[in-house]
Amino acid sequence: MREKTAFKALVIGGSVGGLAAAHELRSIGAEVAVYERSAGRTQPRGAGIVMQPEVEALLTRLGVTARSVSVELYERQQLHIHGKATRYAAPQLMTAWDTLYRALREPLTDVCYRLDSSLKSVQVEGHDVTATFGSGYTAQGNFLVGADGIGSATRTLLDPSAETTYAGYVAWRGLEPESDLPDDLLELLSGRFTFFGASGMQLLCYLVPGPNGEREEGSRRVNWVWYVNTAQQNLPRLLTGSSGKRFANFLPPGELTPEITAELFALAADSLPPQFAALVRLSHVFMQPVFDLSPYRMVADHAVLLGDAAGTVRPHTAAGTSKAFGDAAGLAHAMNGWAPPEDPPARSLEDWEAQRLAHLVTLSRMGMQLASSSSLGTTIGRQFLSST
Repeated sequence: MREKTAFKALVIGGSVGGLAAAHELRSIGAEVAVYERSAGRTQPRGAGIVMQPEVEALLTRLGVTARSVSVELYERQQLHIHGKATRYAAPQLMTAWDTLYRALREPLTDVCYRLDSSLKSVQVEGHDVTATFGSGYTAQGNFLVGADGIGSATRTLLDPSAETTYAGYVAWRGLEPESDLPDDLLELLSGRFTFFGASGMQLLCYLVPGPNGEREEGSRRVNWVWYVNTAQQNLPRLLTGSSGKRFANFLPPGELTPEITAELFALAADSLPPQFAALVRLSHVFMQPVFDLSPYRMVADHAVLLGDAAGTVRPHTAAGTSKAFGDAAGLAHAMNGWAPPEDPPARSLEDWEAQRLAHLVTLSRMGMQLASSSSLGTTIGRQFLSST
């Protein structure tokens, strides 16, 4: 890192994409401050993460090996409706959101990381950017990075007309200690990426590190995601928690109502292999609707968007996290050498935007094709969990 600060960056969003941006910008000499809207610990919007090259590259630079934060899988297996399995060799490393978050957050103890900071306005004056938050707190820097996810406040401020669209299906999820599962089920799942598909649904399952990054047998967690077609008019009912709160993008663990729990367990019993039906019943289920955000511009005046704030990819690509990391690495490369009072490097940022948007378009199309091949989000796939 350079001895002299090149510029000050305000990173909006303190999840793993924002932390990746903080590390990348610090590597070119920037001073960085991170602002996260969650009042407490940032809430994971997913659980398992497939280890990809972009993630591994940053971890390596931080002195962390991919294997030290991952569970290693050796096989893939397809479960059939009556419970039999077809297997083949497929080595893969799997990590978890909280494990990756910890690996990125711990080296940033000297960086301003402010919680309960909901962005309300951004003002550019000369070479300064001022961000104002809901509490009235203001922060000043030279450049702003919107890494605040699919519900990006940064994007809304840059263009209020940019909207997400529902993809036609939801992702039910579970993340359970392996020690809470029966031995026969754990034996089936351990060391394997397990999946099942039928018209209008798909379930994937694999083990990830424990809540404190444990990788020892007996201390890991079983992560699963079950994609299920359901009509958009069902979302308000599904996203209303047992607390009475209506959620927008994420139904947290513990908020599933008894009514929806009964419907989900009945659907599992009727539609899944018996091992997966048992896994769903044993889990503290949470849920995310799947939304699309069309590829969006990434560069504005003294500001950029990256990760899901700039456009989403379907989860089937296993590339959402790695795309955000790639965005951050490319951004640092484009901004390397810049310092006020010079203007931001417009040509380099335009080239970065063009390259990353092209990559995003490719990933978006791939994700939609993968979903369609499983009849997810399509009119021909079966529909479930109707309120009528």
